[in-house]
Amino acid sequence: VGFLVAFVFLVVLIGLQLARQNATQPTSGPAPDFELMTYSNDSIRLSDLHGKVVVLNFWASWCIPCRDEAPILQSLWEKYREQDVVLVGVAYLDFEHASLDFIEEFGITYPNGLDLETRISELYNITGVPETFVIDKTGNIVFFLPAPIQPGQLEKIILPLLSISSRSGAIAVLG
Repeated sequence: VGFLVAFVFLVVLIGLQLARQNATQPTSGPAPDFELMTYSNDSIRLSDLHGKVVVLNFWASWCIPCRDEAPILQSLWEKYREQDVVLVGVAYLDFEHASLDFIEEFGITYPNGLDLETRISELYNITGVPETFVIDKTGNIVFFLPAPIQPGQLEKIILPLLSISSRSGAIAVLG
């Protein structure tokens, strides 16, 4: 039975990846709005975070590169959470218990939740994990990285966004 569940999960994962292969991520312009129920039973709506810089990270407990970036993201949260920066983790194609184990293992304290029925992932056309978006205070995507975050990388994006009230036209896509 366990093998069958794992096999079906793998087939679904491959199917979703193939279906999204030709889709492109929204790497500029208004960030698609969503609501996420966190593991701590809080509801986060992106539009309610207007006026803050949002780091939106898609991850999964089974993702090896996500393990590498987890401490970097937690450190970023600890450093900037009092400065109008909100980090939101979205668990992609994961099991709740596995996600919670991952969060506990890495001491993650920023808001995280499971993307039920991949609704949020579909809005952002996620093709794999990790993928990270930075959304400015006006709700526009200003940075997209379809790869693991490296130390100091997000700070170069976030710091200028904190020093100005609005920003347009400066889009960074790496990968």
